[in-house]
Amino acid sequence: MLRAISHLPAGHGQGPAFDSVVLDHEQRRLRRKLLTTLGGGEVMVDFPQTVTLDHLGALQLDDGRLVDVIAAPELLYEVRGRDTAHLVRLAWHIGNRHTSAQLEAGRLLIKRDHVLRTMLEGLGAQVSEVREPFYAEHGAYHSHAEPGHALLAR
Repeated sequence: MLRAISHLPAGHGQGPAFDSVVLDHEQRRLRRKLLTTLGGGEVMVDFPQTVTLDHLGALQLDDGRLVDVIAAPELLYEVRGRDTAHLVRLAWHIGNRHTSAQLEAGRLLIKRDHVLRTMLEGLGAQVSEVREPFYAEHGAYHSHAEPGHALLAR
């Protein structure tokens, strides 16, 4: 079985990978896990602490080879407000429900949840269904020592 010894950020420049894994947002946050590659191999990840793998980053294996990390498309809601102030207010309400969100200049992305959709539409948000990779912000207690940042790595 292959064993990952480290993770590399997006743009690592360490050369091409021999295989890849496709992981959703929650699966990319890991410490110890057995992953199945697209080629059907297995990679054991056993890091000393929890890390978030960057989209287009890589796992470095104990034999020196690399496995690319690809963010899987997910079923999400795209949330838009009337203006920036409205979007900030919508983000506050999402955060007040302890819901993970991807924050962008003109929109928010959250995992699909019909109760949240109803609330947001009641607050005047325009909500539409999308399917794309999800890069949620980490919480305030998340370690900021990890290399790379999901939004910068796309």
